[in-house]
Amino acid sequence: MPTSSDNGILLSPSIIASDLSTMGRDVAAFDPAAFDLLHLDVMDGNFVPNLTFGPGYIKSLKAHTAIPFDIHLMIERPELSLESYLDLAPWCVTIHYESTRFPSRLLQIIRRAGVRAGLSVNPATPLEAIHDLCSECDLVLVMSVDPGFYGQPFMTAALDRIRRLREYLDALRGGSSTLIQVDGGISMKNIASVAGAGARIIVAGNAVFGADDPNRAALDLKRAARNDQ
Repeated sequence: MPTSSDNGILLSPSIIASDLSTMGRDVAAFDPAAFDLLHLDVMDGNFVPNLTFGPGYIKSLKAHTAIPFDIHLMIERPELSLESYLDLAPWCVTIHYESTRFPSRLLQIIRRAGVRAGLSVNPATPLEAIHDLCSECDLVLVMSVDPGFYGQPFMTAALDRIRRLREYLDALRGGSSTLIQVDGGISMKNIASVAGAGARIIVAGNAVFGADDPNRAALDLKRAARNDQ
């Protein structure tokens, strides 16, 4: 399983930007040197307006690749179905702070299952709201768009949020090992700034799957991220 790429960045292409109907076939061509992780956005039509897929689809897809799965639960009350995703033994499972009354308990459950625990925070949620939970996270996902709407432009205010979160994590005992993930509107134009602000796991959708050669596009993004390291 990946811990960091050659330049300290893990790229997690989001399959929501791909053709989901052919992903079982397409995923076999993904280069693990380019795709550190596969980002799987689970949307329920409730927490976010759109619907995507659930554990059944993810289980089927896992049979076609050894690339580790980065599962992002954009769902209301994830406690009701969390075990179904943990049973898939992904690299990490990320819940939204805004989606549950029990974020601390859920993060502990994820970790006890031997899976990295992630906590996502929406652009409108103050970072201070999750400070007390950071010690229970292996990663914090800073949304750089509103969740659930594919194709939105990157919110530049996210750069300051990433910097402030990195400073806070570095001040915590052991917090320097907590990774920051960023999701939303990532492109060749901004990935270096995102990495320079402190992100180490970067989700990219159209920037990878909108290209003629997804492997080449992913490698180009990782090289671009190195420019601000």
